[in-house]
Amino acid sequence: MASRSTPEVSVGSLASLRPLLQLLADGEVHSGESLGEVLGVSRAAVWKQLQKLEPLGLQVESVKGRGYCLTGGLDLLLADAIRQQLASGAVPLLRELQIFDQVDSTNARVLAGLESGIGHGQVVLAEQQTAGRGRRGRTWESPFGAGISLSIGWQFSGGVQLLEGLSLAVGVALARALAKFDVPDVRLKWPNDVWCRGRKLAGVLLELSGDLTDRCAVVVGIGLNMRLPRAAAESIGQPWIDLAEVRPGISRNSLVAAMLDELLPMLAGYPDDGFGRWRDEWLALDQFAGAQVCLQSAQQRWCGIERGVDGSGALLLDVDGTLKAFHGGEVSLRPADG
Repeated sequence: MASRSTPEVSVGSLASLRPLLQLLADGEVHSGESLGEVLGVSRAAVWKQLQKLEPLGLQVESVKGRGYCLTGGLDLLLADAIRQQLASGAVPLLRELQIFDQVDSTNARVLAGLESGIGHGQVVLAEQQTAGRGRRGRTWESPFGAGISLSIGWQFSGGVQLLEGLSLAVGVALARALAKFDVPDVRLKWPNDVWCRGRKLAGVLLELSGDLTDRCAVVVGIGLNMRLPRAAAESIGQPWIDLAEVRPGISRNSLVAAMLDELLPMLAGYPDDGFGRWRDEWLALDQFAGAQVCLQSAQQRWCGIERGVDGSGALLLDVDGTLKAFHGGEVSLRPADG
């Protein structure tokens, strides 16, 4: 999703704001006096802290004669809550779980870990990214606490060819996780988007490092919309949707645990299973199966009927009766009337 630059608040400032955010997270009205008592600061100091929440995109309402409330509350990510909900099959695969209030990019943090030899099985989450990345150089809208920004590091032996179709398998894993919460109308758009009711709900970005012919590593980056502020819509360049619109009330920590339950075993088994294990599920969720679509590269455009994907995850496009195969790094897909 395209975005404006996200305001960056210093790490120290965010750490000092975390106790206030935890108090306001319930969405109830709290007096300045009661907040000051719990935090051990003056009412004036509380007021100063409240002013620092606006750059994060958080709307604090002042209720005359009563105090302050964080509109809609806030569901903060908590490592213990995520770990406690993990299924037994995922627990041994999770080597490290880190949650940041604000980072430049969760993918960048995991890439750094992989390059230093410690990133395998590492999961990084952030309440907010200031430079979140999407596919083909786009940026990803990441208001504080409004979605899930998650990256996983994984090492493979055998070269990059083992990873064919991986972004599509990630989409299937996300669809499985969402199904556990009865999210309706979830579909997949080639090569790396999760859609809901004809609009984008989540995106996947894979980044590779290491020796692409032997031992290599991949970062699986995921951005999923939970409850985007309406103001964010102004800077998103395509139709989007969030879970608050179709299935409100899902716990972010519970959803992250469900995502890891699906993603970690999938990554562990992918060198043996390949995309073949996931192809039928992907085809069953294909948003544009049999539809007229156009594929756009940097210099060329093809239009035709979308005929699913082959065993490697390449998109099959019927162009005037000729079936052509396209790989994800080459092109982007749009409906023919889009």
